[in-house]
Amino acid sequence: MPHHARAVLQALFVTFLWSTSWVLIKVGLEEIPALTFAGLRYALAFVLLTPLLVRREARRALARLTRREWLLLVALGLVMYTLTQGAQFLALDRLPAQTTSLVLSFSPVVVAFLGMALLAERPTALQGAGVLFFLVGAALFLLPAAFPAGQVVGLAIAVTGLFANAGASVLGRFVNRDLALPAASVTLISMGVGSVVLLGVGTAVQGLPELSLRGWAIVAWLAAVNTAFAFTLWNVTLRRLSAMESSIINNTMLIQIALLAWAFLGESLGARQIAGLVVASLGTLVVQVGAGRPASR
Repeated sequence: MPHHARAVLQALFVTFLWSTSWVLIKVGLEEIPALTFAGLRYALAFVLLTPLLVRREARRALARLTRREWLLLVALGLVMYTLTQGAQFLALDRLPAQTTSLVLSFSPVVVAFLGMALLAERPTALQGAGVLFFLVGAALFLLPAAFPAGQVVGLAIAVTGLFANAGASVLGRFVNRDLALPAASVTLISMGVGSVVLLGVGTAVQGLPELSLRGWAIVAWLAAVNTAFAFTLWNVTLRRLSAMESSIINNTMLIQIALLAWAFLGESLGARQIAGLVVASLGTLVVQVGAGRPASR
């Protein structure tokens, strides 16, 4: 099999693993408090991936970091893991997986606007069209809106997670551009900081329950397979795939999550919801494709 085709299949496999995480999280939330659950997942994943930090090049790069650079890595960890993942787990505790996925898939659109405001990256006309596509798709999926009180809170938490995730993307872009650190080291340090704080907050606020064998199995699988292994394999695919190809493949998760939630969680999908997901997916894809084209001046 050609190397490029293999990389595409590997990337699709990673997105499938990441999509199954949403089903496993919904099941795990039946017995594990949301913040504690998120903290356990990423803290364990960090422990499994720490060997990457003891490599000679990683240790040398860490030794050269200034106080300002350490603060940037800490900030990235707090935003990307403590806030973003904490909000995602809390939202999934109150919302259907399909709805949470749809809200968080708006991240590329928010990133485009944050990039314009903070990084002087001007959105293109194509990105504007993508935003419109997404909004139409979201309206098709969500309207007519009739959310129970608990889901309204869940939507607010999901929107908070959306902006935290977008902020993490912009901050992560800045950190990876300006710090002389391997990308894996940036991810692991930020993951370590964010997961420890998340686990600490979770156990302080929600406690650490006695997990059943099923609960521990879900946490271990999410940490080892869907985080540590999937993260490593995704980095391997990035050696063969362009950023555009990776974005397109990653964009399939919105549909994958919807189908998995329908198959395993009993979340129904009508024709209107399916159409909304397809249009919203096209919108986020157009935003990402449009980012690769320079704006006319």
